Order: sequence, then structure tokens, then C-alpha cells
Amino acid sequence: MNEVVVLTPERILEATEDVLRRFGLAKATVVDVARALDVSHGSVYRHFPSKASLRQAVAKRWLDRANAPLAEIAEASGPAPARLERWLRTMFEIKHKKVCDDPEMFATYLALAQEACAVVKAHKERLVGQIAHILADGVKQGAFDVADVKASARAVFDAKGPGNAAQALGHLSPCVKSAALFQSPPLARLRPSGAHGV
Repeated sequence: MNEVVVLTPERILEATEDVLRRFGLAKATVVDVARALDVSHGSVYRHFPSKASLRQAVAKRWLDRANAPLAEIAEASGPAPARLERWLRTMFEIKHKKVCDDPEMFATYLALAQEACAVVKAHKERLVGQIAHILADGVKQGAFDVADVKASARAVFDAKGPGNAAQALGHLSPCVKSAALFQSPPLARLRPSGAHGV
């Protein structure tokens, strides 16, 4: 064992991802991670006190990395309606890419995320916060007429699944996109200013 190696949480998480890819979630152990790093499993436990905490950290890292482009869109400047549309499109693209590029790892991470409920809840709250930031910008710009930004952001987030108005953006012509997005009852409060009669 090479105990003089500088062991950081990031190195452990990288090794854990490699171990998960090789052995799968059901068979991967902390001992396997330690072996991959050429350290004792006690060294891993100094950074992550339990197998569950290590798995939560891997899930958080994966969610943060996969959704980093969404944070950039939320913090960008520019017209809020275009940013909201771009945020939603990017969310769909990220999900599609995660599933299609490596379905086995996606299934592994999905199982990890289901175990890490607190991590997933915090992640969802960050995403809702990003939408709220875009909506608040839209209110300041006069592009949206929204009374409760946080509740409206939650409605947009909850409506982003297949078949909902938000996903339909990709299938609508440019002239009806913004009007159609806001026809869904939970999204009605998000109508762009001046679009109340649409």
C-alpha cells in the first residue's frame, strides 16, 4: 500500500467512479476503491466516514457536473424568455445525453441518486433557484408578469417532464413558442407581459 500518496476527496471520487464503471453499484466496495488508489480502506474512510457518505458524494458530483451548463445559463445576461427556453432545452439535452451516451453508468447513477435523497432534494432546489433567478430577471425586464417567482419557478420545474408544455417548446414554431409555453394552467402566471390575451 502506498500510504504517502496525497489522498484528496476528489481523487477518491474519481476512483469511485472508475470502480463503479468496472464492477457496478451492487458489487463495488470501499475496499475496491482503496485498492484502485493503492491505499488502505481506512484512508478512504478518513475522508468519507461511511459507504453511504461516499455514494452521496459521488451522486452529488455527478449531478453538479452534468448540470453545470444550467447554472451558466441562469447567471448569464440577456432576455429572460430566451434564457428560460435555453435553460429548458439544455436540461432536456443533458438528460438525453446522460441516458444515451452511457446507459449502464446512467442506471448506476440513477440508483445512487435514489439512495441519496438529501443530495437529490438539494440539487432540485438549486435547479428551481436557477429558474427563479431567470424569472426574477424577466420581471425586472418587463418580460414576465409573475407575482410569486419561487412558486412559478417550482411550477416550471415540475412541468418540465415529457408531454408537458415546457418540453413542447422544441416542437412549436417560433411565433407561438412563448404563448404556448404559458397556456398550461400551472404556467399561466408566467405569461410574458403583453401576452395575456394569447
